[in-house]
Amino acid sequence: MKTWTCDVLVIGSGAGGIAAALRAAHDGSSVIVVEKDRYLGGTTAISGGWLWVPGNEHGVREGDTREEAETYLRHLAGNSYDATAVGAFLDTVPEAMRFFTDEAGIAFHYPEKAPDYQMDAPGAKVSGRAVTVGATDARILGEDRLRMQPYLQSYTVFGYMPEVGPDIAQFLKANRDPAAFRHAARKITATWVQTLLYRRAHLRTNGNALMTRMVAAAREAGIRMWTSTAAEEILRGPDGVVTGARLSGAHAGEVRARLGVVIASGGFSGNPELRRRYFLHDPHGDDHTTPTLGHDGDAVRLTGPLGGHVDDRPHQPASWGPVTVFRGLRGQKRWFPHLRAFGLPGLIAVDRDGERFANESSSYHDFGVEMIRNDADREGTFGWIVADDTAMRRYGIGWAKPWPFPQTVFRRAGYLHSAPSVPELAAKIGVPAAALQRTVEDFNSGAACGEDPRFGRGSNWFHHFKGDMEHRPNPNLAPIEKGPFHAVKIEMGDLGTYAGLAVGPRNEVLDEDAQPVAGLYAVGTAAVSVFGGGYPGYGANIGPAMVFGYRVGRDLGARAGERVKRSQPPAAAVSGGSEDLAVRGRR
Repeated sequence: MKTWTCDVLVIGSGAGGIAAALRAAHDGSSVIVVEKDRYLGGTTAISGGWLWVPGNEHGVREGDTREEAETYLRHLAGNSYDATAVGAFLDTVPEAMRFFTDEAGIAFHYPEKAPDYQMDAPGAKVSGRAVTVGATDARILGEDRLRMQPYLQSYTVFGYMPEVGPDIAQFLKANRDPAAFRHAARKITATWVQTLLYRRAHLRTNGNALMTRMVAAAREAGIRMWTSTAAEEILRGPDGVVTGARLSGAHAGEVRARLGVVIASGGFSGNPELRRRYFLHDPHGDDHTTPTLGHDGDAVRLTGPLGGHVDDRPHQPASWGPVTVFRGLRGQKRWFPHLRAFGLPGLIAVDRDGERFANESSSYHDFGVEMIRNDADREGTFGWIVADDTAMRRYGIGWAKPWPFPQTVFRRAGYLHSAPSVPELAAKIGVPAAALQRTVEDFNSGAACGEDPRFGRGSNWFHHFKGDMEHRPNPNLAPIEKGPFHAVKIEMGDLGTYAGLAVGPRNEVLDEDAQPVAGLYAVGTAAVSVFGGGYPGYGANIGPAMVFGYRVGRDLGARAGERVKRSQPPAAAVSGGSEDLAVRGRR
């Protein structure tokens, strides 16, 4: 059996794993990252690429305070609030962000407005906490350019992924603004040409841009990154200290890790057995679709023999995100996560009874909480997005793109359902016609005036941020009145689990007696969430993954330094050793 040796072994190549690898390598540790997928980047690479990082230097200059962040997180977590974990997170944010900017070369963008998801909660902020990344040229990856995880195809527009911010705003109005149309046409044309010539476009946006930057930094640091390589077993010595892992796939064999193993392999929302245990809305294990990549419960499987176990204290076991599951034109299974569309004018969401059940402009997570609650005593968790033709032609509904895209494509795929009238649409989707008609009429009476008396939709900055800021009198509200009418089915999905491996203050994996498993760490959605079941804002998964990944990498790097000092002979006996160490520290 082939054996490799390193200081730190990282399992998983998403934001948390690469963050840990980068920080450990910065202090001179040799690092190997193993990824079971054929591509690098994990779920982060198909995400929006945001980080929710209160206390970053930019936000502090805008007036954000530690006390406000703690107040806000305490409100969201309720009885699940973990003051120690929150404190560790907030303590580390400034240091971690400086490292990623100065050492990893990540070009963060601090939007003028990126509201927290619960703007009516104490301590919420309109801006300063949510951070995104600028578009990146993938050629900085060199020969690894094609090893980066591709976009989630259903999210692209003719292969181009609009960048969060002004870019996507231009795409949303490209069918009614000539300048916006030209902008979109340039982006799409460049994507086609580069894909034809180079197999994939050079410009990477959102989470793909973030991971392109991080993987490029890892390459520069000399970190070995192995794809198509799965961790099968965590190894430890006679003293119980973790010593590495047994691998299968492209690099079958064993890796001996002198300092420790970091598990960053994602959560368990792709594992039916674990969902049956922890997702109460999914009692049969199949009533759920996750768009995450590789979240198959590997962290639980790998650590179980060592006493690792799931900490299910968060009041929500996952960060929810409604999805639509459909078949592509060639019959392949596809899905679309609905992370924005509910907030646009002229759309509502109804349940199987034809009734609205939540504020459609709340966050996808909070909407998901209400969707689960609404269907708690019923078979299956699902609903429908309903829109009139004005909204459909202007905004589309998720994967069903607006005019001039032909609607027949989306109907043929079983994604979009259309009918001349509201009662006829109700009959098509199997909801009571009278109830749906009444729901639409009740909604229209307030929407015409820019009001939603029932749920308060469009009443704060976050709602407006999700809507059409050019629409008046309310960016989130317009009557549903022009036929034909359209509907898209939504089911429950997630963006990653909040329940995860129990970890200690240094993110060391804890056994069933709450004792650290020496040499074993977990970060990202492999570990229990710091937010206790709440979803504070854009990047609530990636922000903590990178911050705690940095923290673990820093601690491991410090251990490397201590080991070198202990092994160093007395100064008088050293001949050239200090020069060797200086070179190692710069690697």
